[in-house]
Amino acid sequence: MTALTTDQVQSIEERYPQIFRRPAYKRFAPLFLFGGILLYLVYALWFFDLPQVMRDSHWERLPLFLTQWISYDLQPEFRLDQPEITPKYPRFSALGENPDPDWVVKNADGTFTVLIDGAARSVTFDKTKATIVANGEMVPVALTSGKPVITGPVPGWITAHDDEIVARMGFVGEVRVTVDRVKVRKRFLGWANFVFDTRSPFFGKSASEVISLIWSGPELKPGTSNVALAGDNIWNNAQWQHGDVWTKLLQTIVMAFLGTLLGGLVAFPLAFFAARNITPSGLFGQVLKRFFDFMRSVDMLIWALFFTRAFGPGPLAGSAAIFFTEIGTLGKIYSESLENIDDKPREGIKSTGANGLLVQRYGVMPEVIPVFISQTLYQWESNTRGATIIGAVGAGGIGLKLWEAMRTNSNWANVFYMVLLILLVVFVFDNISNFLRRRLSRTIHDYNRMQAEEG
Repeated sequence: MTALTTDQVQSIEERYPQIFRRPAYKRFAPLFLFGGILLYLVYALWFFDLPQVMRDSHWERLPLFLTQWISYDLQPEFRLDQPEITPKYPRFSALGENPDPDWVVKNADGTFTVLIDGAARSVTFDKTKATIVANGEMVPVALTSGKPVITGPVPGWITAHDDEIVARMGFVGEVRVTVDRVKVRKRFLGWANFVFDTRSPFFGKSASEVISLIWSGPELKPGTSNVALAGDNIWNNAQWQHGDVWTKLLQTIVMAFLGTLLGGLVAFPLAFFAARNITPSGLFGQVLKRFFDFMRSVDMLIWALFFTRAFGPGPLAGSAAIFFTEIGTLGKIYSESLENIDDKPREGIKSTGANGLLVQRYGVMPEVIPVFISQTLYQWESNTRGATIIGAVGAGGIGLKLWEAMRTNSNWANVFYMVLLILLVVFVFDNISNFLRRRLSRTIHDYNRMQAEEG
């Protein structure tokens, strides 16, 4: 292989100047692009004041929220200024109306011991003193001087205020001691009373006992079988509200399906008039395209706010919001698909003398219908997620239920339960949509191959 001479190299450069003599802006385009992105990121960092935002964020709340998603706590309180020390539990406690947990122990000498994490973390107290045990340390607290006083050094896991001692024991809970009360927070993994609430006759029974009662036990409610009673108790669980949550979830699914279906039915004929290669009037087609742009430019959330004012909160407002958004979205997608069809089948039908309707039916529809269905399925899948968001502004469905649970700022386990249900529904619908779109893609491929063979 011989090397090229200088004249040969120069000749090649003259024949292909677009390769060897590219303008400077083309040669340095990647560098300019990288520099522009870097400058934009620096600008965004300054504009949003991200360092200050990161400093002011309450990161300590994150582990608290996460633990509340997957656990629950019980909070017995002991009044020391009463004649007799007795535990008091919050109203609607997960332990039921007459709680008697084995981790609250009344000792023979009249003191109480609360086992927060077995004997390793506990508090023992009477009206004059308390002893907190954790992390291998035993901390005595005197209660006779008008305020709680720790005898000896204060460990790092205890905070001593003027009128209160707070002992934080990590995930398992905490203890708060004042001169007139001891309050304990004990945390458990899991979701309390997820199946049966405290009103149910099945509450507090083991799984084997419940199965035995359902299978062969005596009727717990006269005139109602134990199977029906158990189902009713689960569905109407007052704490977890399974019936209401699943009903709202079904509303969300129906909202997404109905809004997408109606939007597709309206957008389908309008797309033919908007497509420039099909409509006889260019002006009318442009008007329809601007109409699609308007319907799309108003976000689904804005439509939801509008219709909740018009119809009131509920799934009708949500369905209408999705319907109006999908007219614009699907109308644009359908019309662009029509504008990109192969004109040969249509011209072939025209050559037979068929009228305009038959030309669209046999020359256009077989080519675009699989594409229309595929795009509609994708929008249906996307709207299933979107229906959850618009529900939070009053448009019905599980989004409204989720927002109500979040507003209390104390019911994060229920929030996580609904989030998991939403994720499950999105996962299922995503797989159904992907499966149907794959089948449609094969249909399109087979149709194109058949057309090529016939041609």
